[in-house]
Amino acid sequence: MINKMKHKIFLGLGSNIGDRAENIISALSILQSSGFVNIQKISSFYETSAVGPKQRKFYNVVVQAQTNLTPQNLLTLVKQTEVILGRKPSGKWLPRVIDIDILFYGRSVINSQLSILNSQLPLIVPHKEIEHRLFVLIPLAEIAPNFVHPVLNRKINNILKINSLTLLNQKVRITA
Repeated sequence: MINKMKHKIFLGLGSNIGDRAENIISALSILQSSGFVNIQKISSFYETSAVGPKQRKFYNVVVQAQTNLTPQNLLTLVKQTEVILGRKPSGKWLPRVIDIDILFYGRSVINSQLSILNSQLPLIVPHKEIEHRLFVLIPLAEIAPNFVHPVLNRKINNILKINSLTLLNQKVRITA
C-alpha cells in the first residue's frame, strides 16, 4: 500500500486540568485514529511550570507525525480534537484540559487567519514561541535534535543550547 502521508509535522501537546497524562494520550489516540495523522515519535512526558498566572503544572509532549492534510485542515482537526476532549474557550495562559499546537509543518512558513468552529484563528507555522519555551525545545530536541527550524535556520538542539541559559526560570522535568 502506498503511504499517502507525505508532510512531516511536529505537534506540541499540553494539559494541566484533570488527568493530564490521560488527556494527552486521548488526544494522540483521536489524532491517530482519524486516519489523517500517522504518529511516528513521541517524546517523554515533561512536567512544566505554567507560563502566566499561578496554576497547576502542565504535562507536555512533542510528537513527530506525518499527514496528508493541508495546514488549514490539520488546524481544524487539532481544534476539533481539543473540543472533543472538553476544551472550552479561555484566555491566554489559562488552565487547559488539552492544548495542541502545530509547531512545524515540514519546512513551510505560514501566516494566515482561518475561520474554524465559528472563530477566527491564526495559523502561524512554525509556532512563533518555539525558541522561547523550554517545554517545547526539550521534548523536541529529544525526538528531532537535527530538525532545522525553517525561519531561524538552526537545528533544534542548537536552539536549545543557545537559549537554555536565558530560559532557566522555566521549570521543566521529565516525569516518571
